[in-house]
Amino acid sequence: MAENPLQTEVQFVKGVGPDRAELLRKLEIRTVEDLLWHLPRDLLDLTDVRQIPDLEADEPQSVFGEVVDIDGRYTSKGGTLSAVLIENQGSYLRGLWFNQPWIKKKFKHGMKVLFSGKPKFKSGRWEMSHPRHQILEDDVDPNSRTEILPQYPLTEGIKMDQMRRMLREATEEYAPLVVDPMPESFRSQHGLPSRQDALRMIHLPRSVEEYQRGTRRLILDDLLEFQLGVALRRRMWKRKPQATPLPSSVKIDSRIRKLFPFEFTAGQDRVCREIVGDLNSEYAMHRLLQADVGAGKTAIALYAMLTCVANNRQTVLMAPTEVLARQHWETVETLLAESRVEKRLLTGSLKPAAKARVQEEIRDGTAQLVVGTQAVIQDAVSFKNLGLAVIDEQHKFGVMQRAQFETGGLSPHVLVMTATPIPRSLCLTQFGDLDLSLMNELPPGRQKVVTSLLTHTPAKKKAWAFLREEIGKGRQCYIVCPRITSEDDGTTVADVETAYEKLSRGPLKGLRIERLHGRMSAEEKADIMEAFADRDVDVLISTTVIEVGIDIPNATLIGILDAERFGLSQLHQLRGRVSRGLFQGYCFLFTRTDASEALARLNVMETTTDGFKIAEADFDMRGPGDVLGTRQSGQLPFRVADLSRDRDVLEEARDLAFGLVDSGEFDGSEFAPLKNRVLDRFAKLMDLPQSG
Repeated sequence: MAENPLQTEVQFVKGVGPDRAELLRKLEIRTVEDLLWHLPRDLLDLTDVRQIPDLEADEPQSVFGEVVDIDGRYTSKGGTLSAVLIENQGSYLRGLWFNQPWIKKKFKHGMKVLFSGKPKFKSGRWEMSHPRHQILEDDVDPNSRTEILPQYPLTEGIKMDQMRRMLREATEEYAPLVVDPMPESFRSQHGLPSRQDALRMIHLPRSVEEYQRGTRRLILDDLLEFQLGVALRRRMWKRKPQATPLPSSVKIDSRIRKLFPFEFTAGQDRVCREIVGDLNSEYAMHRLLQADVGAGKTAIALYAMLTCVANNRQTVLMAPTEVLARQHWETVETLLAESRVEKRLLTGSLKPAAKARVQEEIRDGTAQLVVGTQAVIQDAVSFKNLGLAVIDEQHKFGVMQRAQFETGGLSPHVLVMTATPIPRSLCLTQFGDLDLSLMNELPPGRQKVVTSLLTHTPAKKKAWAFLREEIGKGRQCYIVCPRITSEDDGTTVADVETAYEKLSRGPLKGLRIERLHGRMSAEEKADIMEAFADRDVDVLISTTVIEVGIDIPNATLIGILDAERFGLSQLHQLRGRVSRGLFQGYCFLFTRTDASEALARLNVMETTTDGFKIAEADFDMRGPGDVLGTRQSGQLPFRVADLSRDRDVLEEARDLAFGLVDSGEFDGSEFAPLKNRVLDRFAKLMDLPQSG
């Protein structure tokens, strides 16, 4: 037996034993503590299950029954209608789902289910539209009307009633031994149950409300501890003078603005003021600039970088790809053509001699303004007096890469930028330690892109004809594919090579067409983009390598093949390639799917061009894992919380955490156990000092 009872091997819990302990290992349950934290995925409420004849119309109720029929058909408007008929003691109720054809696969004849919803009586039969449905185990008696049963994740060899009994034994014997690091006074102030009580409320609930209260406490624990870590990291930066102030002035501001061939928008002016305020401080700036596609974040970056150069400090802009780095470089060269600023490009594709020369000029301070890829943070690169680092499209890098610039005695100011609007939940977690600037005003003259979702052949033919007609007027077009080449994996997915062959011989025959993808060398990609920019290419068929940074004002058309293969935020980025000039932009989303979930996502693109609304919709539909193109695992180690579901708790946790840290209350002895737990969980991940 372990010294800490909670670390006792799970086999010693009553009702477990060695055989079941081996099965529990598949669920990563090895100790009593692991078992206690095996939380329900759902709750089966049998306290208000009605007999079908006793139902009341339009009131929330639950009905038990056995599946006796499964049906599906198309509606007159081209949608789908799925129906599942359940029977109980000779009475019937039909569950209906519109445009969810996949729902039928969840049911089988003879299956016992619980439907919950608001019933209606139609044509002599009760119906529920889109009912919440739960599958019942054989041991559940839905007619008892007294039970509230947790529904746990299972593994083969363990039944639900067995899992419930094991959790009941573990909770009754061991939950009182769980340590609660949260001070009792704080719990009382905010009406929170103890952690011990919360576990009992979840595993042995006496009411739905009690279960929800216990669950909320554990979710808050998860998010509060994370936000306390974020708040400590932010305080660490704010307390430690570590940067060289880079003040601006009326003269510097005027000199920089004269370089731009346009007036800044109100949004750009506001963000410039925020950045200038940060730069004029001995505390290093750590700011995230979220700008919707086309809002002009590159201009903001250059304004900040030139402010740094005006203070005789070096500055660097790091981009995730060579294509984007070169695009920024061309903007810099054009803007500073008549300037004496010493500017350099550093990428992995530079020849050894050229690369060595640039590295030496960075070391000796000759290079004042540097643009590059991750080549700028390699060991061979050492800045003489770096004052400001700008990191573009941060989510394309690892979360901690911005710390690469923070070496030595003085740290540079850091500006992180993205044109991928980030859902607020992720802003408060992955980027929660940064100050936030938002900018979604488009420059004058920019028009919203007209977006069309194409699902049927006639509409697709019209789209190709329209694209050809517009190209005939002198416009240019992108065609984007999910893959470079076809793959023998049993799926039919559009690829660059096949699209090139088909379009060259079909609807775009006779036009000047080129291909662009990530397997090409940097030189090949640069040559093709230069030809496209010079209007020597009509149609560019590519992968998402054009997703960010490509700025060709004459390219006003984009067709995205198998659009359902992309996330909404990625589609929004791609669409942003054709809103760069004064001509109207058009985006066509080609799809072959009939899955209503995918079509519902794509419909969002038709109804809004607001990147922030799209990001939230993408987050709601897909969850946090893929919204930024990176997996969440390992970056946000939550045990209970779900960012899609628990956004209201996240806001509460952030307010509580920053209030505790900013007031200094968190440094008191009463909070020492909670502070130690936060440091144990997040000190390494967030680079926190063990002293907090």
